[in-house]
Amino acid sequence: MDSAAGKNQMQMQMQSGVPVPPGYVAPPSGFMPAPSRPIGCPPGLEYLTQIDQVLIHQQIELAEVIFGLQFNNKYEIKNSLGQKIFFAAEENDFCNRCCCGPLRSFVIKIMDNFNQEVIEVRRPLRCGGFCCPCCPQELEVHAPPGTPIGYVVQDWHPFIPKFTIQNENREPVLKIQGPCCGCRCCADVNFKVLALDGISEVGMITKQWGGILREAYTNADNFGVQFPMDLDVKVKAVMLGACFLIDFMYFEHKQDR
Repeated sequence: MDSAAGKNQMQMQMQSGVPVPPGYVAPPSGFMPAPSRPIGCPPGLEYLTQIDQVLIHQQIELAEVIFGLQFNNKYEIKNSLGQKIFFAAEENDFCNRCCCGPLRSFVIKIMDNFNQEVIEVRRPLRCGGFCCPCCPQELEVHAPPGTPIGYVVQDWHPFIPKFTIQNENREPVLKIQGPCCGCRCCADVNFKVLALDGISEVGMITKQWGGILREAYTNADNFGVQFPMDLDVKVKAVMLGACFLIDFMYFEHKQDR
């Protein structure tokens, strides 16, 4: 089926006059075709050069719903047309998940449509809570794995979620500011992405309301991430990492079952 879809796509490109590069492999049906990679763009991040929004859907684990166990998180990442761009999977052990809960350290590996790892997101173990201003949460993003391209650092505040997005040189690039109460009932929760002046809004990370049943009985969340089309592709990737950190910090708490 996928092979036939790939042949059909190639035929359509040839009929429309669009050249097909040598060795081109069409992605499976329902996946976003890979654009050409600009100079200086890390491999795999070329998908992000063509879009200004991504949708992140956390997969529901049936055993987690029934037995209340905590499994490694898995996410599908799509564009605004619903085409799959990446698949993200947490790598963690049982003890870390059960003992540390949403405060746990983690490694999230992000694969492209051909199952090639293109981004690695790492969160070290840090103390959390409003009483620990000396241990802000931090996240580092690698693309490709082993090459840091940016960081997300919590700016401690007793009531308001605040973060700074840094580039690979640890220089501030953007700010993130959430609402005073991160967990709102029956409504989307917006985290504004701001310029360094803290005023100009350049994007948004939105935790989307998933409905009564999904919110009450699962920890599976949906997010939308908006950014300027011409934003540095590395910063776009770091914003994806920021979304995972926000999920763990404010929406991963185990529900009463």
